[in-house]
Amino acid sequence: MFWTGVALTCAGVAQHLWMFIDSASMGFHMAMMGTSWVMWGAMASILVGVVISGFAVVRRPGVGPAAGPDPARTTPASRRRLIAVLSFALMVDQMKPATLAFIQPGMRAEFHLSAAEVSWLPTVALSGTVVGSLVWGRAADRIGRRATILIASLLFLGTTVCGAMPTFGGILVMCSLMGMAAGGMLPVVYALMTESLPPGRRAAIMVLQAGLTTTGGYMAAAGLAAVLVPLAGWRVLWFAQLPLVLILVALNRWIPESAAFTARQAQPGHVPASTLFKRPQTAKTLVVSGYALAWGLVYWGFITFLPSQLESSGRHGMSAATLLFVSSLLSIPTCVVAAWLYMRWSARGTMVVYAALTVAALLALAVVGMDGSRPVLLTAVMLLFAGTAGVIALIGPYTAEIYPMAIRGTAGGWAAAVGKSGGAFGPPLIAMILSAPGGMRTAAVFVAVPMAVAGIAVAARGSSRPAAAQDEDAMQLDAELDDLVRSEAVPADRTTTTTPLPEKGGTAG
Repeated sequence: MFWTGVALTCAGVAQHLWMFIDSASMGFHMAMMGTSWVMWGAMASILVGVVISGFAVVRRPGVGPAAGPDPARTTPASRRRLIAVLSFALMVDQMKPATLAFIQPGMRAEFHLSAAEVSWLPTVALSGTVVGSLVWGRAADRIGRRATILIASLLFLGTTVCGAMPTFGGILVMCSLMGMAAGGMLPVVYALMTESLPPGRRAAIMVLQAGLTTTGGYMAAAGLAAVLVPLAGWRVLWFAQLPLVLILVALNRWIPESAAFTARQAQPGHVPASTLFKRPQTAKTLVVSGYALAWGLVYWGFITFLPSQLESSGRHGMSAATLLFVSSLLSIPTCVVAAWLYMRWSARGTMVVYAALTVAALLALAVVGMDGSRPVLLTAVMLLFAGTAGVIALIGPYTAEIYPMAIRGTAGGWAAAVGKSGGAFGPPLIAMILSAPGGMRTAAVFVAVPMAVAGIAVAARGSSRPAAAQDEDAMQLDAELDDLVRSEAVPADRTTTTTPLPEKGGTAG
């Protein structure tokens, strides 16, 4: 049933791909071509295929628990495969929002859009990631980590047809759906990694994975844009990701369900999402939310305007492309250092250090301004990128580790949604501040304040998790889980669990 759904989805995507290829004689411009009955039929095929495949990976009520590997019996080779496959999934996930930066110029020219009109694209896409983070994070705790990852991958597959939409409105709809798929991948992957890898180096692996896949996704999108856009226009960037998504779906057999989640599903109740805001989880949720929101304001708000502000000063010769390249390059050593500190020293301390680094860079920019000394300005910009790269690399793994398993996906989805919400209100808020006296200096101070408050909150109420204490902390989280199930559990007559996909011969994947 799963592969039947995949085949239907691929058939619908292939029809859109053929229409794109057929537009070569028009310079791959498909604006206002109209939506034919063939295109509507292809979209229906995609929808039916995703529904069928999704139904196949969700076990119906009353069926026994899904088979999953015992973490204590997994081999180093199987763990390395899992890390590799999930890292690949995160890289594909990160390519989606990164591609938005490279398609906007061509889209604006083809549809004759103003700057204000084309700005709806990232706004809609990032709003979709907020919704997706909430929905898929909760789904991971209800239908399973593996099922959620596979359904999100199928949505990736289906929404590649964004490259064939003949209207700007159709592109907005598809990008919103694509954002919903992308928004849920990160928290679910971190939950599965936390439950599938043994303590010790797990935290360092997750932090490295978070940072390096972000870099890899951006660099892959930039490389494809540099090679393909001059040949076939901006639309080809969506279809160029199709082989990667197909590889991800084909690698599903190497994504086992979490054995801890499977055991939890055998219990007679589920923990509601509202538990995030009830004791003893309240303080954790407030700290994580503040840290994620502060990063969102800096990254989606302040850094969004930084390239244009530097270029408008006309004195430093720094282009937006150079800044983006520097930010990607700096994230590599930044994440290596963050992973080492997280594992060897303290999770709380590492998060405070990177928050403080971000605040220091922002205050330096507030002091020197965009017309200040070139060496000081460039140093402040580089430190800002290093700090924000460390913050985003830490927040996801940290959230996955400090919450009980029953609400781990929900908590990760909430943190991701709060951080990405900066993409919805950050840019207009910073744009309003830039028009006030002080301009960029005022904006730097404005976003530095919540980051400083978030760092103080982590220092005061955050959870410190050095490597030597991980086993003890795991026992504490298990005890919290028992309390949650006893005090917050609700009837689960309709609770669903996951089922493995069938392989050849009827064996579980």
